[in-house]
Amino acid sequence: MCGITGWIDWNNDLTKQADTIEKMTETLELRGPDAAGTWLSRHCAFGHRRLSVMDPANGAQPMIRPTKNADHHDCVVVYNGELYNAPELRKELETHGYRFRTTCDTEVLLLAYVEWGPVCVEKFNGIFAFAIWQTDEEKLFMARDRLGVKPLFYRREEGRLLFGSEPKAILAHPDVPAEVDAEGLAELFVIGPARTPGHGVWRDFFELKPGHCMLYDRDGMRTTAYWQLESAPHEHDEAETAERVGALLKDTVERQLVSDVPVCTLLSGGLDSSALTALAVDYYEREGQGNVHTFSVDYVDNDKHFKSHDFQPNADAPWITRMSQHLNTVHHPVQFDTPELVDALEAAVLAKDLPGMADIDASLLLFCREIKKEATVAISGEAADEIFGGYPWFHREEALKAETFPWSLATGMRAGLLSPELREKLQPHVYLADRYAQAIGEVPELPGEDEARRRMRRMSYLNVTRFMPTLLDRKDRMSMAVGLEVRVPYCDHRLVEYVWNIPWEIKTAGSREKGILRKSLEGVLPHDVLYRKKSPYPKTHNPNYLIAVRSRLLDRLDDPTCPLLPLINTTRVRELAANPDSSSHLPWFGQLMSGPQLFAYLLQMDFWLRHYKVRIVL
Repeated sequence: MCGITGWIDWNNDLTKQADTIEKMTETLELRGPDAAGTWLSRHCAFGHRRLSVMDPANGAQPMIRPTKNADHHDCVVVYNGELYNAPELRKELETHGYRFRTTCDTEVLLLAYVEWGPVCVEKFNGIFAFAIWQTDEEKLFMARDRLGVKPLFYRREEGRLLFGSEPKAILAHPDVPAEVDAEGLAELFVIGPARTPGHGVWRDFFELKPGHCMLYDRDGMRTTAYWQLESAPHEHDEAETAERVGALLKDTVERQLVSDVPVCTLLSGGLDSSALTALAVDYYEREGQGNVHTFSVDYVDNDKHFKSHDFQPNADAPWITRMSQHLNTVHHPVQFDTPELVDALEAAVLAKDLPGMADIDASLLLFCREIKKEATVAISGEAADEIFGGYPWFHREEALKAETFPWSLATGMRAGLLSPELREKLQPHVYLADRYAQAIGEVPELPGEDEARRRMRRMSYLNVTRFMPTLLDRKDRMSMAVGLEVRVPYCDHRLVEYVWNIPWEIKTAGSREKGILRKSLEGVLPHDVLYRKKSPYPKTHNPNYLIAVRSRLLDRLDDPTCPLLPLINTTRVRELAANPDSSSHLPWFGQLMSGPQLFAYLLQMDFWLRHYKVRIVL
């Protein structure tokens, strides 16, 4: 994995802008600690930071190869990602006469573009964000993987386009102000920590949407979707479906275990991570690669304070031990205490360039930092719940009928946190309703489906296109901030396409959430683990965390220079701080973000406004 950035400018000679492109590139150093490179021409400048995973010696970027039919012209690429079908593509390109200088997938991707042009993306199986400059035609082609695992932001103005893996690369350009407007604030206060697809939050920033590509030249910018979910009748019975799901998952896990550097798995003892670990262990045994290393995260004294509830029915620790011993993995338990978690809130903002999922982001950042000491690549279970319907809101009538995003049901409470002036400007209920209507309007309906199946298809679409990107963005940003590559097998587009059309009654085989996934893994996992009730990424239950973030936030609010003061209803926030239990009964976002996370989110917002010197334009 890597960090990429670039600058296209029709009105300036970029060969004279080496210092600027180097500064933009330097902001991505944590994403690529192993090497750096820049390339400049009159109207295009590229920057790249490299995390070496495949062919460390020869895969330097930006990489240059000749165009197919033009003498003395080149294609230049900066690329962040992994192609899991690179061996097959390499063989196909060799039949077309290409000869490879490296064994890395960067060269495969670039020569695929040379041979097939923009439609090359339809051949790729992987996670990626890349930009290719074609010197003969002076045009830029950019693309992002189908599910949006790898990020790609851009900012366009007259005669100029800037892009980067993270907003910080674009913000490093001297002509780009750190500004946010009313719509950006609505994303933060109403939608956040999720984002509307394509929205960059920063003023005039956008994100290339998952499954989209872009062409930019002197005629302007054209963005198109090369992939989207398509609805069709499902033709397999339950047994055939389970067999197909199992085969697809096994294939994608084995593809993603290929690496020239150490690979590990993240293990929570739940269905999703246990399945990936079991498949990895089986592959390692067959390939003679030794024991799989596994990692888990927990918090000091969490066992003393844990209280089960619908969103988190039981603790992970006993199940982690169960699976590690069953699979004979080399296990690394990682544990953090409250002070570390509080202190990491600011580092998580710097990693994301925005406020995020509070302590859930912070703990993941710390977790990834520890993993990086032992491994460079990790396998993680994100996306299984969105794809197979595992979250509680898939199974609750009130959530299914809520006519809003089911992970964001506390709109009234959140609106009440805003200052009257900002609340009037943002119109939180209207903004959320518009974004929800936009999402529902995109759903590819299947003619002839009854109302119950249509409702579940819509719920699935919301989760895959609106909630899942939040977790993928979090995983990318927190892991890459420490130079760790995390692969997510459940995001294989072949698996997603297949599961999308499985009828709900088969998805819930055995009357269980993710029932068809469980059925596909029979014989792979022990029965008790296979049918363990879902438990999400762990958060701290230590009351000291609430005390710490509440105290810090109140201190900030006592500071007359606090940039939050004009934006929030301080009276209401102080009331919640005085009675935190009033905000802890219902998550205000997702499954886990309740009272303590609300105070932590506001702390992150305060730090973000201060550190980035954000100018608010209303």
